Parts: sequence; C-alpha cells; structure tokens
Amino acid sequence: MLRNGATRFARSIVAPTTRPFVPAPRAAPAHQWATQFGSMASKRPQTAQLARITPIRSSLSRRNLTEDQKKAEDRYAHEKLVPTPETVSTTSSIHPFMSEQGVETPQNNDVDMMAGVKSDIETIKETFSLKEVPIEAYYMGLAGTIPYLGTSLATVLCAYEINHSVGGQGNILSEHTATHLLHLLEPIQIGYGASIISFLGAIHWGLEWAKYGGVHGYPRYAIGVFAPMAGWSATLMPIEYALITQFMSFVGLYFIDTRAALKGWTPPWYREYRFILTFIVGVSIVVSLIGRGEVSSKVGRMPGATDRIKALREGSQDQLEDEEEARIAAKKDAAASDDRDEH
Repeated sequence: MLRNGATRFARSIVAPTTRPFVPAPRAAPAHQWATQFGSMASKRPQTAQLARITPIRSSLSRRNLTEDQKKAEDRYAHEKLVPTPETVSTTSSIHPFMSEQGVETPQNNDVDMMAGVKSDIETIKETFSLKEVPIEAYYMGLAGTIPYLGTSLATVLCAYEINHSVGGQGNILSEHTATHLLHLLEPIQIGYGASIISFLGAIHWGLEWAKYGGVHGYPRYAIGVFAPMAGWSATLMPIEYALITQFMSFVGLYFIDTRAALKGWTPPWYREYRFILTFIVGVSIVVSLIGRGEVSSKVGRMPGATDRIKALREGSQDQLEDEEEARIAAKKDAAASDDRDEH
C-alpha cells in the first residue's frame, strides 16, 4: 500500500521522535585529585622536553653575567667551607625572621620611660653638689642663713603657742611670752635681711675694684647702690610688707647675679652658689609669713618706724603746746603777784 508525503507528515506530528538516553557526566573521584600523574592533578609531571630546555636556559643566563660576576662565581665555587661548630645547635637550622644566622644581633633595648625624670634628678644633684664652690665660701654662706632659719622657726613656734594656749598657758611658752617674743623677732629678721641684701650688692663693688671680668663702671656700681636701698626701705614698712619686699629683693638680686655670671662679671660657680642661698632664705621668709598669718587676728601689730616717727612728731607738738601753756600760766601768775605787791 502506497503512502504519500502528507500521511508521513501527519504521523510525525502525532508520534514525536524519541531521542536516545545519554547519561550525565560523572565527576572525577576524590582520589583522582590527589594523584600526581592523574589528568585532574594540580601539578602535572614535567615533560622530557622541558627537562632538556633547563640546561640551555642556565647557559643563556650565564652568558649575561659580567666578568666580575663570573670571577666571583668561580671564587665561590672553589672556596673551601670553614667549619663553625660553635654555631651548630638545636636551633641552628632554623633561620631567624628578623636577623641572620651566625651574626651577632644588636640588642634592641626598650625605651626608658624614666629617662626624663632621671635626667632631672641628675641636674638637681649637680646643682646642689656645688663642687666648684670654694669650701670656705660654701660654709660661711650656709652659716649666714642660720639667723634667717632661726627667726622663721621661732616665729612658727610662737604662733603655735599662741593658737594652742589654754588659759594663757602653752606647751612651752605662755601666750604673753610668745607674743612678746614675736614682736621682738620682727626687727631682728628685717634688720638682718637688709644687711644681707646690702652685702650682696657690695660684692659687685669688690669685683669691679678687682677688675674681674673687665671694667664695667656704673652698671656694676649701680647694683651695689640699689640693693641696700631696696633692703633698708623695708624697715619702714609693716612686718608683712617688709618680708614680701625683702623676698622680692632677694629674687631680683639672684636674677641680676645670674645675668652677671653669664656675662663673665662673676665666677662661674657664683650662680649655683647664689641659688642655694636664695632658696634657703626664700623658704624662711615664706615660713615666717605663714606663721604670722596664723596669728594675725590675735596679735596686735607692733608699731613700726613710721608709727614711731608719727608718734614722735605728735608727741613733740603736744609737748610744745604744754610748754607754751606753762609759760603763759607762769606769766599770768607773775603778773598777778605784781598786782598784789602794789596794793
């Protein structure tokens, strides 16, 4: 029976052609990845062709070397290795990460965090050592600060006895005795301070006469003039203002002496010498001010030189008035007696 093309076309639509079954590709087993000569290995074996190229490559690289490099290689090739058993240890085969084997590694010391403090301490030691100061001047200068220290400690003692006295009696001194002693210390401390300030100024006169550091004339003489003016003017002030004035005078003279030492007007050691003495005197004055401040409301102020001058002036005027009144009264009495005689 014959079939035309239309019939075959219809059959192809009704019954589609089936495709043959193709299985999915399987993944390579895990052991194949680890094998050295497998197709899936991460490292393939070197072929014989590459092995034959390696000597050629090394010879070509050797042709590019200079003569000096070739000589160095020959020298290294014929150099005899020297045994160093002292470098052999349990860790000699381990290459250090931050250094070389057999080479002495410099010690990496940690940063000293106290270096600044140690430097300051050494500076203080050098300042207070006074190695260059003549021993005679050193001892005499320290002895000159004893009166200042004594009056300052006595002021603190008197202030303590006044504040802690019970019924007028203290531990060592009575309140009346401590008050009287406190008034007695005022002219001693102020007068001694004025004398020391004058002496510090007079030193520059002696250096000028000795022509130490050259002849400087009026600038150096002026130091010896203004120093006693500042020191003795404090004797006319109340005790608190007098102590503050002398403290400023000592500090100002120390600054002047420091500048003079830098200019070569004084010996090099004079600056450190003056620092020690000024430090002791300054501390003594501050202690005296603190002690007097503790009893300022309990102890009356002792009359100063200005008060005495004012009292003397007023007393003289009152005395003149009394004398004038006495003369007038005497004249009246004389006139009255004459009238009685005439009658």
